[in-house]
Amino acid sequence: MDLRLAGKRALITGASRGIGRAIAETLADEGCALAICARGEEGVRRAAGELRARGVTVHDASVDVSDGDELARFVRDADAAMGGLDVVVSNASAGGGLSGPEQWPASFQTDLLAFVRLAEAATEALLRSQGALVAVATTSASDTAPPSGPGSYGAIKAALIHHAAALSRSLAPRGVRVNVVSPGPIEFPGGSWEQRRQDKPEFYESIRDRIPAGRMGRPEEVAAAVAFLASPVASFCVGANLVVDGGFLSRVDF
Repeated sequence: MDLRLAGKRALITGASRGIGRAIAETLADEGCALAICARGEEGVRRAAGELRARGVTVHDASVDVSDGDELARFVRDADAAMGGLDVVVSNASAGGGLSGPEQWPASFQTDLLAFVRLAEAATEALLRSQGALVAVATTSASDTAPPSGPGSYGAIKAALIHHAAALSRSLAPRGVRVNVVSPGPIEFPGGSWEQRRQDKPEFYESIRDRIPAGRMGRPEEVAAAVAFLASPVASFCVGANLVVDGGFLSRVDF
């Protein structure tokens, strides 16, 4: 399927590794120019170089998305450098491995408020291009069973999904689509599930055994869903929450 993304300009946060990196690679292979950021300068520079080797233009910066001024500056600089933005993907996250009282402000700043600020900063550019905004959430937002539990990660991501849905209804009449992709357990080198496989093999296996597909997911499988929702092919998808979890959630959506 031709997603009609060739020549589009895409911004992705948290794009130096894992799901964000896979999203950047998928959009690059579809012919998008890229603007990527991550907190670690060395990682984002390395990612940018490897993405340029695929033959696409890459604007990169080290950005802490919990800093609203830094994030807004990155959006402005990317918009100017690429002559506009057609796709914006909010992927950066504090992760689900936090514990203790400090997890709540960290999740709020990095997972929710960063998405709110990113959407605000990018709206003008997306209105010009009649583009698309995609947020990466999690199945933990819809499930309190392990590995979710009573922590900040699922609760804050649930708020993100709610805000994205409300935002989609506000922006759709103006030509901008907003959607969400919710991954289940996704494993990649250096990620939290690889670490759990090494440190807590029984827990890892218990979660894997709950997935009807029989395995953990891969970042490129999430990236494919993001690319679809970001593309003109998904022109009638507004406020959707596309779950990519191998059947992990047992809920039924009507």
